[in-house]
Amino acid sequence: MGDQIARAEEFEKKAEKKLGGWGLFGSKYEDAADLFDKAANAFKLAKSWDQAGAVYVKLANCHLKLDSKHEAANAYADAAHCYKKTNTKESISCLEQSVNIFLDIGRLNMSARYYKEIAELYEQEQNLEQSIVYYERAADLFQSEEVTTSANQCKQKIAQFAAQIEHSRLCVDCILLDQVLIIYEEIARHSLNNNLLKYGVKGHLLNAGICQLCKGDVVAISNALERYQELDPTFSGTREYKLLADLATAVDEEDLVKFTDAIKEFDSMTQLDAWKTTLLLRVKESLKAKELEEDDLT
Repeated sequence: MGDQIARAEEFEKKAEKKLGGWGLFGSKYEDAADLFDKAANAFKLAKSWDQAGAVYVKLANCHLKLDSKHEAANAYADAAHCYKKTNTKESISCLEQSVNIFLDIGRLNMSARYYKEIAELYEQEQNLEQSIVYYERAADLFQSEEVTTSANQCKQKIAQFAAQIEHSRLCVDCILLDQVLIIYEEIARHSLNNNLLKYGVKGHLLNAGICQLCKGDVVAISNALERYQELDPTFSGTREYKLLADLATAVDEEDLVKFTDAIKEFDSMTQLDAWKTTLLLRVKESLKAKELEEDDLT
């Protein structure tokens, strides 16, 4: 490793010397770029990630001087991937630089890909609000490029995090929950005409239905179930539909036991994930509160 660092530092030193010396404008940046590339690779072999990232940024600047925008964007992405191991803030900054250049040259697919990476980094940092911002940007670009699977993956993340944020804040107006509901219904619609994605429609409609349950409007829940059957005629024959219908009845009747039994029956065959469990627990708590109110009145 020590040998690799020494080699990297020597390459970097030569590159800096090239930039500071005389020579034809283009050739000195080309020569420096070649040396910076070698330096960055040597730093990577030595697992000196911060130094590798810093050199890739210098390489990107050389490419920009040469008006080689695609190469500059790639160099910023390489820098980001080195910084990702040690410095999330720098990694995000370099990915932003890469995205801006790719957008400028019309490479929307690459821009979407790196927006998604930024969203994932914010997700790792538990900064869900910023993660949503970048998943939205990625989803829009993927959708414009008709990369439906990737767009749907991003939208599901948006829905998941938006619901978590809404739940943690206990928003009275449920604005975020409405957004989540719309996202899942939209994903379901887009998935119906895709042979690879249509199997997941029932899951998306289940998620949308759970959001409806959280809002506590029994009429809206019934209307939603009718709408989902019109959207996908096969939905009424699924266990997901039965669960939503049973839960809707339990909410309408304010029957906590029936509500709990419906969840247990479904969960015994298909385990509910943490997101669904969290939201259903919220509905259950609401039913409990109503029972206590009635007990107080009697």
